[in-house]
Amino acid sequence: MSVIEYAMSSPVGTIHLQATEKGLRGVNVCQETVTSENSISGPSPQKEILKSASDQLKQYFKGERQDFDIPLDLDGTDFQKRVWKELSRIPFGKTVSYADIAKKIRNPKAVRAVGNANGKNPVCIVVPCHRVIASDGGIGGYSGGLPVKRSLLKLEGVSAF
Repeated sequence: MSVIEYAMSSPVGTIHLQATEKGLRGVNVCQETVTSENSISGPSPQKEILKSASDQLKQYFKGERQDFDIPLDLDGTDFQKRVWKELSRIPFGKTVSYADIAKKIRNPKAVRAVGNANGKNPVCIVVPCHRVIASDGGIGGYSGGLPVKRSLLKLEGVSAF
């Protein structure tokens, strides 16, 4: 399976996208800035997915999009995939706790495992792991860094952090 990568600029840093023929495989935020975006023009399923992901992320950052409609090709355990599916259901501008997710997947004692799966989400922003906070109301963690998490929540109108 061929993976194609693309780097794009965003208000939270450079976003590295990865896609296979089946769907978006990776969305990773880094603090570095991209000097020039590589081309995603030309015919290939991966490039079409990357173009769609890039366009939808740009709309999201402009406040023009709240949900993503991109095919995904996620690589993870069954448990991780259940958690990621539940993360996808968190509405724009809302937060839930790790414990809430554990209850939703009918495994209320798996709060730590949910946190680990959340941290391994390969397509951040698109699968909104930034919307998960600690049960005590604290911001929790974020693999892209807490400043990025705060920025994403602020963009969505969540200003408690």
